[in-house]
Order: sequence, then C-alpha cells, then structure tokens
Amino acid sequence: MPRLLIVHHTPSPGMQALFEQVVAGATTDEIEGVEVVRRAALSATASDVLEADGYLLGTPANLGYISGALKHFFDTIYYPCLDSTAGRPFGYYVHGNEGVEGAQRAIRSITTGLSWQQVAEPVTVLGAPDKADLAACWELGATIAAGLMIE
Repeated sequence: MPRLLIVHHTPSPGMQALFEQVVAGATTDEIEGVEVVRRAALSATASDVLEADGYLLGTPANLGYISGALKHFFDTIYYPCLDSTAGRPFGYYVHGNEGVEGAQRAIRSITTGLSWQQVAEPVTVLGAPDKADLAACWELGATIAAGLMIE
C-alpha cells in the first residue's frame, strides 16, 4: 500500500487549522489504498522517509525561513535518503505573518537537492487562515494522496 508521509511543524492555531485540513483531504473517503502517516518534524526519521512513497511538508515561515524543526528534519534525513528517495512526489504548505518567500526558497532548494518532484502548487498563507486557505490545504492533501493511488 502506498504511504504518504506528512511532516509538519504545528506550533500555532493557524498552523493547526491548516494541518487538520491537509489530513482531512489526504484521508477523505475518495482516497483509497493510501496509508497516511503524520509525523511532527522533530520526531520524523530517515526510516519514515524511506518507508514513504510521497511527502507533504508543513511549516511556519519564521524570520523569513522554514521553521528550525523542519530544517532539523531535513538535516537528519538528507544524506540517508538522498539516493533512495529521488523522484518521489511532494507538496507543501507554509504559513507566515510577514512573508513566506524565504521559506519557499528553502524548501525548493532542499527538495531539489533531494531530487524530489513537486507535484502540486504550494499553499501559502499570510495572516489568519480563511476559508479559501483551508479549502486549498484540503485540496493539497487530497491531490498528493490521490497521486499515490495511481502508482
């Protein structure tokens, strides 16, 4: 059974709301035969990454960059997963109060190094998430999970 790994850093109510919608989309009844595994960024391991077929990443934009927790995740898994996960699909969502460009740039840079393939447009949210932001996160979760159904 294909496995989707959701790696997230969820330190705020806004991030929690986005995370819940990503999970709801990935686990909707229309998605069949995909196991969804959720890991906080500080507890996700190289084994989690190696056992997954696709990835969904969630982070706040902190001081113009990804969270320290997501950076730690990437630092931990980068070399152990470098060759074995090339070509795997991923998507991501970012929440910030003043800008998310630096966080997006960091995710693109690191995932390019890993040779992961971005298969959905990222969801970026500034300020408090609204209905459209939540719907976009639901769609992101459903899209990434549905892509694994096809394989």
